[in-house]
Amino acid sequence: MEERGENKMKKKVIALLCCMILVLAVFTGCGESSSDVKVTAKIVGIDLTSEEYAFGVDKSQPELLKSINEFINEIKSNGTFDEICNHYFGNGTPVAVTSATLDSSKEQLVVATNADFKPFEYQEGDNYYGIDMEIASMLAQYLGKELVILHMDFDAICKAVANKEADIAMAGLTVKEDREQYVDFSNSYYTASQRLIVLSDNTEFDFCMDVADVEEILSIKTPQARVGVQAGTTGQDYCEGDESLGFKGFDVSVFGYKKGSLALEGLLNGELDYVIIDAEPAQYMIEELK
Repeated sequence: MEERGENKMKKKVIALLCCMILVLAVFTGCGESSSDVKVTAKIVGIDLTSEEYAFGVDKSQPELLKSINEFINEIKSNGTFDEICNHYFGNGTPVAVTSATLDSSKEQLVVATNADFKPFEYQEGDNYYGIDMEIASMLAQYLGKELVILHMDFDAICKAVANKEADIAMAGLTVKEDREQYVDFSNSYYTASQRLIVLSDNTEFDFCMDVADVEEILSIKTPQARVGVQAGTTGQDYCEGDESLGFKGFDVSVFGYKKGSLALEGLLNGELDYVIIDAEPAQYMIEELK
């Protein structure tokens, strides 16, 4: 009887151990599969704004402003601007642009930019690329000057021009009243908009038909909703409110990043709920996730 009881006890222990092993295997398997799931994001395909990009020119150089406006009119009328855009939105090939070393003894066009705003300006190695950078290269040739590109934080660009550190700001720059205290704006060369980026499994904007529908949802958000933007951009103005641009703003927590890509990273890491940034850079960032 004792031997039979011992055998029965052994069977129970073995069965219990098997169950524990099975449970551990299930949890381990779940852990492995979840770590393999790639977090992705998507763009809500509705323009939240309509804004004009222009170049910010040194106020003390009215002749430069005049030449730039003539140049913009020329490249838009002869198809050159469309050809440049095709390098980034079509089947063309982006053209590398190089920067000379700043030298006050030379005839130079000094351009302030933030080269983290693909497809308008970005860097690969020592070369610059982007719509604005290709325009800058052609503009320098048009003026008979050597091109110098200064890469800096976006919200420092207009101030750099005002402080005579640069002749012109070229950085996907929206025409905006408060920037006019630092620069004179050229003629507009591009119409842009802001777009909302959410995680791919977010469905709350799926049935939105227009900007009013999107804003109706954003308007009921509380400061618990975390929105990432590139610091100093129209996306930040849109979230926080700007009377001159007609933006009422929202009662959300806004986090400014030096780069739009860092805001997207924050969304993917769970630090943010939404990102708002210019439409074309948003598209490029999402494409690079694939």
